[in-house]
Amino acid sequence: MANLTITVDDATLKRARLRALERNESVNAYLAQALRRYADAGEADEKMARVLTIAEASTARSGPDGRAWTRDELHRG
Repeated sequence: MANLTITVDDATLKRARLRALERNESVNAYLAQALRRYADAGEADEKMARVLTIAEASTARSGPDGRAWTRDELHRG
């Protein structure tokens, strides 16, 4: 596992440590989780783009008659 050094002002670090104590976590654990989410965001964007491409190419319809959903049907509660 790699180590990472960041620079942050003393007041911010103090507030972060207090918040971490309130949440029963560490600043280090929080930052590691945030960095994982940041790093994984590109992968999630790529997956969503693939899903949208598949959905746009789909010829599936709502029923056996091949009719597409109407706007009113989609928004009926």
